[in-house]
Order: sequence, then structure tokens, then C-alpha cells
Amino acid sequence: MDIKKLRDEIDKLDNRLLELLNKRAEVVLQVGKLKNQQKLEIYDPSREEAIYKRLKELNQGPFPESAIKPVFREIISASLSLEKPLHVAYLGPKATFTHLACMQKFGLSAEFVPVRSIEDVFLEVERNQVDYGVVPVENSLEGIVSHTLDMFVDSDLHIWGEVLVKISLCLLSKSKELSAISKIYSHRQAIAQARGWLRENLFNAKIIEVGSTAEAAEEAASDPEAAAIASEMAARLYNLNILQDSIEDSTNNFTRFLIISKISRPPTGKDKTSIMFSIKDRMGALYSMLQPFHERNINLTKIESRPSRKKVWEYVFYLDMQGHVEDSNIKAAIDELSDQALYLKILGSYPVGELK
Repeated sequence: MDIKKLRDEIDKLDNRLLELLNKRAEVVLQVGKLKNQQKLEIYDPSREEAIYKRLKELNQGPFPESAIKPVFREIISASLSLEKPLHVAYLGPKATFTHLACMQKFGLSAEFVPVRSIEDVFLEVERNQVDYGVVPVENSLEGIVSHTLDMFVDSDLHIWGEVLVKISLCLLSKSKELSAISKIYSHRQAIAQARGWLRENLFNAKIIEVGSTAEAAEEAASDPEAAAIASEMAARLYNLNILQDSIEDSTNNFTRFLIISKISRPPTGKDKTSIMFSIKDRMGALYSMLQPFHERNINLTKIESRPSRKKVWEYVFYLDMQGHVEDSNIKAAIDELSDQALYLKILGSYPVGELK
């Protein structure tokens, strides 16, 4: 067969795919009507994950297994928009890595609402202006985002999920020549993550901190002698040239984002639970607080402390553990901890994010 005949065959298959997508959409609309009648949530993440799992098991190639979830995520996202578009608030502006995290989780057909601060993300969800919120909580190189943790002290929202995003930084500019760059804009974390590359390649350039990588791209778009450290998506949005990609000093650079909601999640079999608690200041107090988890062989994956802001030298501890709060051993450990703690709050149990 020649190329034209093969392309004609592809066109026929594409036509068939489009026909099937529209038939699928018709069934989705019927499901949406039934959900409305029964007052059920439109978005069912467990059903979504079951679809991905089933299709990966069915796939015999040569279509790559790694592409199944991204492709069907967009199909599901578009189908949901026919029933009721998901509204998701995030720490803006557009083209930040938080924006990328939103798209990675909810697909391109959701309606993303950029807001000015982490506090505003929480407020949008609390006021029912959006269905979910997305906020950064930690970077694998730069550590914890303390303001996100602090917000949970007074908020009744749950951690509904997490998204792990690979951070790949680009140097963007209106100019096409590296030698023309005299100043560089970016968020302080992005600057820190690319410091080695900057020192080696642009040691004379003035470094200017701004509120986000997207704001940096906006600054660079108006000054041909300026560059921004930002994402590839920011280059497209602000019509900038990519002078150099992958300028981060470490390839093992991920940021973890939390999805916040008023809704709790049922067990999925691969979950994580987050709690926060405060303790009396006494010798060995923290050790005794962790003992219930050790005795039940519960794997603790993170512990952080923050000032309580209510009393000098009093701290709130944040704990992540493997398992769901409905698991008997997790529930027993938390109950025992609660008996000793001054204060304890379960922030949520949610599926472990995929590291891609």
C-alpha cells in the first residue's frame, strides 16, 4: 500500500472514532440526567480511575499504555463538560505550574479559575464558588509551602487528592540570543532551582524576584533584554522564544499539589491520610505521639511542624501516613493519638499521586 492509501485508512478510522465519541457522549448525557434525578455527584473519580485501569489491562498495543490515561482523561473531561463543567480554583495566574497541575488532573475541558493567593483558593471552595481548589504544598528540592499548611488550621475543607508535577524550567525571552539578556525575572523558588545554570551561563544578569513564573513571562514579553524562568506553556501563552529548556539544576524536581474540597474520598486501596495535631510541651511528647503508629506498623511518609500562632513555642504537627482513615489500624492509631493530643484534625484520606 502507498502512503495515500494508508492515510485514507487513517481518515476512515478517525471518522469512526469521532462517531463513537459522539455516541459515548449521548450515553454520558443520559447518565447525567439519572444522577440529577437521584441527586448524585456528577463527578465520580473512582469511576474515572476504574476506566483507566480497565483500558490499560485491555490494551494489547502498539498504542502506548502511558498514553491511555492522558487521552481518555480528555475524553472524560469533555464528557463531564456536557453534564456540568467542573470549576477549579487555583493559585494563578495562567501558565503557572499550579495551572499545569489542574490540567494534569482534570483535563482541558474543566473551567479553571485563577485567584491571587492560596487563601483565596480556600475561600472559593468554602463559598461554593468552585468544586475544587488546587494549591502547592511542597517541592522536592525547596521543601514545604508553609502557607498552605497554615490554612488547614482554621479551614474545614478536606484534602481530596494530590497531583505530582515534574518541574521543567525554561529560559524565555522575546530575544533569540542569550547574549542579549541583562535581567531575569522569576519566582524565588524557580530562581533557586536554576541557580547553578544561571551562575554558569548568565552570571552578569540581574535577578529579579516576582510573584509567579507566569508574571515573570509577562515581564519578559515587554522587554527584549529580559528573560523569564518559566514553563513551556508560558512561552506559548506570552509568545516568547525558548532560549534554553531544562535549566533546573536537578532532574529530580517535582512539586506536590493538593486538591481541596468539601467532599471526602472513600478507600481506593492505595491511599494516603493526612492529619494535624498539637501536643503538650513535655519531655518525650512527640515520641509518645508517634508510638501508636509504630506499634501498628503504619508507614509515616512525612512530618512537619509549624508555629500554632496561638501560643509562644506551641507547635502544630502535620503527619502523612500510608493507608485510609477507614482502615482499622489507622483508625485505632488516630484514636489513641487523639486521647493524648491537645488538638487533632483529620485533613483527609485520598489516593496517592502518581509520580510521572
